[in-house]
This record gives sequence, C-alpha cells and structure tokens, in this order.
Amino acid sequence: MHTLCARGTMKPEINAAVGFLSRFLRVKGHVNDRQVQTFSQSLQDILAEQYKHHWFPDRPCKGSGYRCIRINHKMDPLVGQAGQRIGLTIQQLYLLLPSELTLWVDPFEVSYRIGEDGSICVLYESQPGPIGMPITATTSSPSGNSGSMSPMVDSHISCKEELMVLGRTSPSKAYNMMTVSS
Repeated sequence: MHTLCARGTMKPEINAAVGFLSRFLRVKGHVNDRQVQTFSQSLQDILAEQYKHHWFPDRPCKGSGYRCIRINHKMDPLVGQAGQRIGLTIQQLYLLLPSELTLWVDPFEVSYRIGEDGSICVLYESQPGPIGMPITATTSSPSGNSGSMSPMVDSHISCKEELMVLGRTSPSKAYNMMTVSS
C-alpha cells in the first residue's frame, strides 16, 4: 500500500474511511470476518493508489471532489472494485451499504453524509504539525463518540465547512441515523 506521497501521509484518513465502510459490511452479517479484512485491505490499497497524486496537505480542499467516495444511483467504482475482490456484486453492495452516501477523504479530515440533505458528520480530524512533529488527531465513531489523541486547534476551514456554508440549497430533512459500532 502506498502510505506516503511526496506531500505527506494519507494512511490515517484512508484507514478512517475504510473502517467506516467496512463496519457496514460487518454489521449486516452477510460477510465473514475474512472477507471484511480482504475488503478493507483491498480498498486501502485502491484508495492509496488512486489518491497518491491528488493529496495536498498544504491545500486540503484541492482534489476533494476526486477523493470523494459517492454511492447514490451508482456505486462508487473504487468501492465496487474492492467488493468484487471478495465476490460481492454491485447489487449486494447496495444492500450492505447506505443507498445515499457521500464520504470525503481529505488531508486532516474524513467526513460523511448519509442522504442528500443529511447532516455532515466527522469521522476523523487531525491538526497538521510542523515537519517532523507528530500531528494531533481526533477520531469519531458514527454514533458521535470522539476519541481524542491530543487537543486540537482548528486554524483552517475544512472542505466540509465550505460545503455547509455554500453547498446546501434546500432545507435540512430529518433522517433516522443508524448507529454503527464495531
């Protein structure tokens, strides 16, 4: 797996996104642990390869659309490819994953939205540090529980915040959220 690119690491962000999607497969109960593990590793490899020339920690929103994982009326091709590696058809993936899902995998933040007008939730957030210094990170489960690895200071506007300010054209609808835990 390509965990490093010329501009920095993308491993924690990819792990957060893959873990989120893999939990849906595990929760539905139709996929065994070995298949989930193979799906996870395959998707990590696929995303790292796909993102390696589109990862810009100095400008996290650059390439955000390219790194967006989208399931709506069409299955995201990268998720579909990982599913096929464990013998799942696109139709089976539609049954296991939310029918409307947007997952943003950006430097320092991974967030998702279920439904077109659903709330945007943060799965992973970190603060860039000076070169050679560790970054601070916060992870959240889909149920909203946060696990802070160290305190965070937010000094930049994220792609998610930009979408929240500029992107919504219709009022928010109430959605029932499914809580996913491992």
